Amino acid sequence: MFQAAVDAALPVVCVPPNLPPAPSGRTVVLGAGKAAAAMAKAVEDHWPGPIGGLVVTRYGHRVPTERIEVVEAAHPVPDLAGRKAAERLLDMAGQLGPDDLALCLISGGGSSLLTLPATGLTLEDKQKITNSLLRCGATIDEINCVRKHLSAIKGGRLASAAAPAHVVTLTISDVPGDDPAVIASGPTVPDPTTFADARSVLAKYRIDPPKAVSEILERAEDESPKPGDPVFADADLKIVARPYESLTAAARVAEQAGYRPIMLGDDLEGEARDLAAEHGRLALQHLAGGSAVALISGGETTVTMTGEGRGGRNSEYLLALALALDGATGIRAIACDTDGIDGSENNAGAVIDDTTLVRAREQNLDTAAFLRDNDAYTYFSALSDLVVTGPTFTNVNDFRAILVGGSK
Repeated sequence: MFQAAVDAALPVVCVPPNLPPAPSGRTVVLGAGKAAAAMAKAVEDHWPGPIGGLVVTRYGHRVPTERIEVVEAAHPVPDLAGRKAAERLLDMAGQLGPDDLALCLISGGGSSLLTLPATGLTLEDKQKITNSLLRCGATIDEINCVRKHLSAIKGGRLASAAAPAHVVTLTISDVPGDDPAVIASGPTVPDPTTFADARSVLAKYRIDPPKAVSEILERAEDESPKPGDPVFADADLKIVARPYESLTAAARVAEQAGYRPIMLGDDLEGEARDLAAEHGRLALQHLAGGSAVALISGGETTVTMTGEGRGGRNSEYLLALALALDGATGIRAIACDTDGIDGSENNAGAVIDDTTLVRAREQNLDTAAFLRDNDAYTYFSALSDLVVTGPTFTNVNDFRAILVGGSK
């Protein structure tokens, strides 16, 4: 099921059918995200004329290209390589004319990879605020709201630099609700959020930002371009892959295996452990009913870091789910990030079954203690239950499936 979900969102599948016509002038590819390199390769293989450009992707997510340059940078906390790449992207956009096409390839992860601090900020300032936002339990909408108002390239500013060229954005959605303004912090689309919204996010989570960050948010100068701004007059966007389509592909696999798929939603948010408790109760209800079902969901949960352990939101979800199920016979589950990286670790996620807690006790692993310490990676590594795929070269966010009943 997980493989089917990933395959449905691969750039080689979803990019070529959505390519725009070639312009009378130049075509320059500008992109950022975990899928950006694979998207660039798909464009190269199907573009009818001359093409060039630059995309930035996460370390390890490069694919070979011939005409479009690929730069690797850090995710989720930005680094100097990402800042330098963003500077070059903005400069290339500014050199385009009215007969040219800026073909922008945007996918999840672009917010960190496309980092260009606003005037008055340093890369270190951006790194500090990003770390704080990632640890506090903020949603991706909230995190990206702050990012956009500390950036010289996100929140529609890349499209602004490219005007009056024709801007066409092809994007792979990794956010609940598929809002283009949130995907990679919307570098080519209008930004409906404000400096006041960004200040509210920091206040909500009691984040004390670096002095330079606080000053920029308080001055509230150089607001991001809003809906209706003329810089978007010749800008088009198409979402070429969505989480729901990947979940639907997985549901077909479940149905073929004799399970009745139940879609719980592709936009679920909230604390990973709280969602796991809710899904655990639902799974137990279906188990009592005696039918074979597959509970399928996506979205982007959060983890409020209170411990010092390792692990992403998918493995934490499964750790909490294992506790909620308490070894109930006949339930198995998987939770993975479709980009192949759960948080900042090397696994996509993990799996559990009705032997998980038994095997943990045999190794003297205190499941509840590992959950308290946010240490799901260590726990599932000890059980050999991590799912390690390496980069998948796409990203439609989290994939979760709970199989109830049926045969193993």
